[in-house]
Amino acid sequence: MPTDTDTDSAAFWEQHYARLDGAWGTNPNPVVAEVVTALAPEARGASGAPGAALDLGCGHGGDALWLAARGWDVTAVDVAPTALDRVAERARAAGVADRVHPVAHDLARTFPAGTFDLVGAAYFHTPLDIPREAVLRRAADAVAPHGLLLIVEHASLAPWSWRSDAEVRFPTPEETVASLQLGDGWRVERCDAPQRTATGPQGQTATVTDNVIALRRNA
Repeated sequence: MPTDTDTDSAAFWEQHYARLDGAWGTNPNPVVAEVVTALAPEARGASGAPGAALDLGCGHGGDALWLAARGWDVTAVDVAPTALDRVAERARAAGVADRVHPVAHDLARTFPAGTFDLVGAAYFHTPLDIPREAVLRRAADAVAPHGLLLIVEHASLAPWSWRSDAEVRFPTPEETVASLQLGDGWRVERCDAPQRTATGPQGQTATVTDNVIALRRNA
């Protein structure tokens, strides 16, 4: 049986999305929408050209499609072909296919080239053993000068989580920021752990806590 991370990640997430209702995850994450609206309301880079956005672990593309509808040019990354096919199909249906670019990467092994005015990692979690902190540091490296890094991560478990019966310690948002090892040249725009009402894949709801981290690269 293959055991390398790339194969395991691809197989796990392909099976996950193949079983999942194609309509799940097609709306933007409300935290992402809130933060981007507040901190990056114009889809423009520092040069004034259309802004380039990178959506890591895009899933069914809710965030990517929302960003594209607001003028961002979005590279939407996932490891699951089914998810990427669904993103491309929905982008065509929404008339934003020219601004949504689905790309396959196992982020534990490969990462998109270039820099981006907005880099988002929303709920970039997996039950597999991957170097998550290293991936998030690469995400920070991909932020262009004056661009924004947005990390939204679980700080509690929903009842429908695959780990709902496990005892899990989540980092504080400050610990996540420290793990990025950014050094000088960054400004913290937001670093907190708000609660929200989440909706599960079967329509169930629960109060959950998120870490919300938004960091601006000064130069």
